[in-house]
Amino acid sequence: MSAPSPPLAVVLATGELERFYSGLSLLVSSAADGRPCRALAVFGSLELLLDRDLLRRGLDPSGAPSLSWEGRETFARTLYELRETAFDLEALSLYACSASVETMGLSAAEVEERLDGVLSTPRFLREAGAASLLYI
Repeated sequence: MSAPSPPLAVVLATGELERFYSGLSLLVSSAADGRPCRALAVFGSLELLLDRDLLRRGLDPSGAPSLSWEGRETFARTLYELRETAFDLEALSLYACSASVETMGLSAAEVEERLDGVLSTPRFLREAGAASLLYI
């Protein structure tokens, strides 16, 4: 029997849809397998996590220029589904960066409607402890 995987901590910073998709896919896959995961969304990624029209954004060719026309609908739908799944997974905690919330003009209340809370980067890193840390 193999040892359990260490927790995973990810700083999601990208505003690029394809990189955001990859980061969400990593988090959702790991958490779905029972690995404890936590993510801190900053700036571009926070905007994408809170975007109420993410499906439309995923269909826009300027947002993901490397996709074929045939693959664009699948990408947009899967991106939306990954995000919604991320919100529901018990093993995955999603936080907003406090500096991002403040500088983007968001309120903690509107962020907490979707995410698990607002944390500073130093606090997120302290609470991540010995978790494997990735920056996307």
